[in-house]
Amino acid sequence: MPDDSVHIPMRSVAVSIKQARNLALVGQGFDCDDNRPVTKRRIIKAIRQTNMLQVDSVNVLTRAHYMPIFSRLGVYDAALLDQVVWGTDRQRKLFEYWGHEASMIPVEDYPLYRWRMEDARNGKGTWGRIARMQREQPDLINGILARIEREGAIGASDLEDKRANSSAWWGWSDTKTAMEYLFWSGQVMSRKRRSSFERVYDLPERIIGDAANLAAPDRQDAQCDLICKGIAAMGVATEADLRKYFRLPTADVKGCLVRLVEEGRLLAADVQGWKQPGYMCPNVNPRSRAKPTCLMVPFDPVMWERDRVERIFGFNYRIEIYVPAEKRQYGYYVLPFMLNSEFVARVDLKADRQAGVLLVQSAHLEDGFAAGDVAGALMANLERLSAFLGLSGVVVMPANDFSRYLASVRVA
Repeated sequence: MPDDSVHIPMRSVAVSIKQARNLALVGQGFDCDDNRPVTKRRIIKAIRQTNMLQVDSVNVLTRAHYMPIFSRLGVYDAALLDQVVWGTDRQRKLFEYWGHEASMIPVEDYPLYRWRMEDARNGKGTWGRIARMQREQPDLINGILARIEREGAIGASDLEDKRANSSAWWGWSDTKTAMEYLFWSGQVMSRKRRSSFERVYDLPERIIGDAANLAAPDRQDAQCDLICKGIAAMGVATEADLRKYFRLPTADVKGCLVRLVEEGRLLAADVQGWKQPGYMCPNVNPRSRAKPTCLMVPFDPVMWERDRVERIFGFNYRIEIYVPAEKRQYGYYVLPFMLNSEFVARVDLKADRQAGVLLVQSAHLEDGFAAGDVAGALMANLERLSAFLGLSGVVVMPANDFSRYLASVRVA
C-alpha cells in the first residue's frame, strides 16, 4: 500500500517521548501554576490555548465544555464561562461552529473558518442528508432564513409542523436539517442553547457584531493559520494529528505542511517511537514544564484522538458511552485521572443531583501504579470536582478492590 504521508526532505529535531509528553501538556495550558482566583480573563486565555471547547449533549456529570477549564484552572464560577459563550455582544468572546466537532471557538478566529462555510454553500464537506437538502429544498432553506431575518432568533422546534412526521434519520425533520445546513454554511449562528440543549439561531452579525464582516483570508492561508494554532496547542504532532484537530481535508493539509516547513513556521520532529514524522513549533520554550494532576473528560482536547493519547502517554482509552452496558469494561462516563503528567487511574462518574453527591460508580487503577500513591490525590480531585458541581461530597461504590480502597481515603 502506498504511503500517503508528506515526505519533505529536511533535518529533524530529535524529541524523546518524555519531551513529547511535556510539549503536549504545555501546549494545552497545563503549565500554569497559579493559585489566584479564576477570572474571565484566565478562562479566555485557557480557551485560546486549546483553540476551542468541544460541545456535547451528555450531561451525566456536567456539560463537557465546562470541564477543560476546571481541569486546567481548578474550581471556578461556571457563570463566567456562560457569559463569554452566551452573553451580550460585548461579553461574548466565543461563537459556536464546527471546529474539531461542534465547538465553541474564539470570535477572533471566525474568519479562519469562512472557507468551511463557503464549502458548505457550494455543496462540499456536508453530510449526505444536508447536502441533499441544499439541492432539493432551497425554498425551505430560504424561507427559514427569511423568517430569522424578519423575526429574530428562533429554534428548529419553533418551526416544526406538529402534524408532520419527523424523519427517521436521527429523528431529524426537514426543518432541523435545513437549520443545520444554514448553521454549517455560516448563514446563521447559535445565539444560545435551551435547557434541552437545542440551539436557538440568529444571524451572525446580530451575535458577534462587526466580527461577522471581517475579511476572510485565502483558503490555504486560513488553513495554514489553523495548523499553526494546532501545533501550538499540541506541542508536537503528526500530519494526522494536525488534520484531525480541526477536521481539515487531507489533501489541503499536505499542501499546507509543505508550505509551512518551507516558510520556517513548522519544524520537522523525529519523535521517539513514532512511525510517522512529527512537526513542532519553532518558537517553543524548551524550559517550560508541565506536571499536572487532574481529571479529564473524554471531550478534553488532550483526549480527542485515542491513537495520539496512546503514542504520547502510553494510555489506552476508549469512550464507552455507545457501548452496550454488558460490554463495557470500565463504565459509561469514564474520566481518566492524571497524576504528575501520567495517567494512573480512571473513574466512572455521575453527578447524582437528587442525592446531592458525586457518585463514583467504579474506580480502576492503571497497571504499574500503587493504590497508596494514587488514591489520596484522586480523592482530593474528586472532592474539588464535587465542590465545582455544587454537590455536597463524594460517594464511592464498592465495585472492586481499588474502589473500596479509594472509599477508605479521607482528605485532610
